[in-house]
Amino acid sequence: MPKWLKVVLGAIGVLLVVGGAAYYWFIVESTMPSDAEYAFDIGEVRRAVAAVPGDKPRSVEVEWVASFSFPATAIVAGDGWSSREMPVYSFRLVYPDKSAIIDTALSEELGGSNLAAFNADAFERMNKAMEEASLIVITHEHMDHIGGITEHPNLSAILPQTKLTEEQLSQPGRSLPARFAEGVLDGFVPLAYDRLMVIAPGVVLIEAPGHTPGSQMVYVQLQDYSEFLFVGDVAWQYRNILTQRQRARLVTQVFLNEDRKAVFGQLAALHALSEAEPEIAIVPGHDGEIVGQLVEAGRLTEGFSLTAD
Repeated sequence: MPKWLKVVLGAIGVLLVVGGAAYYWFIVESTMPSDAEYAFDIGEVRRAVAAVPGDKPRSVEVEWVASFSFPATAIVAGDGWSSREMPVYSFRLVYPDKSAIIDTALSEELGGSNLAAFNADAFERMNKAMEEASLIVITHEHMDHIGGITEHPNLSAILPQTKLTEEQLSQPGRSLPARFAEGVLDGFVPLAYDRLMVIAPGVVLIEAPGHTPGSQMVYVQLQDYSEFLFVGDVAWQYRNILTQRQRARLVTQVFLNEDRKAVFGQLAALHALSEAEPEIAIVPGHDGEIVGQLVEAGRLTEGFSLTAD
């Protein structure tokens, strides 16, 4: 074999080894770190709810506003390259005399060509529901959760009931292309709390930074004591919790700039919670199967019911 051919084959071999290692590291590998931790005490959350009087929500409604389509391995590392739907939701808590919104999806303009589908009627209902709501919160500051706020046609009407945390406003670049117009937040006082906070009867905000600095989970206990935990994008889909595997490292480190170990700790805590308290409905940020099961079981109601046309 000529010397030059040996050199070429050797170089190809090195490239294959390096490329294979890089592919495994950035696309497939998702081992839970031994030191990943996140403190979650469901008893503490329930005691906090019990300490605040008032009528709790009687039901939870959901609007499917849009969908993305991602490769499976982007959602759960190592799951392959087939396309998987990523629905975008908004949730409405219905009280006897008021309502609250959890997550506000995004407009078609914000999603642009990245969207696989968009439900304009659902987006319009959500906009109207925000105007009727007495409370609006988001699980985190990415455009598909905060975008309904930034794009609302009557922002001044919904800002007084909107509770955005200091962390959710601290790095506006993470929300792009969603953005607040210059000056609209002048005088707005962001929410600050430590670990958890009862924000309304039956509703608790729980700090969960990692996916973003402002990530939080929203626990909801209804009048009949049934429970929900809206985890935002700690887990895009329930399979993240079930398998204890994260998004591909290419997604978490290159595109999302996540604190990967923090998210692993939260996935471990959610997995433990799901085993200890299987009746709690854990709702990931973009899981059509889980939402569909909850609708079929009568625990979620499709479509926002509004008092005004």
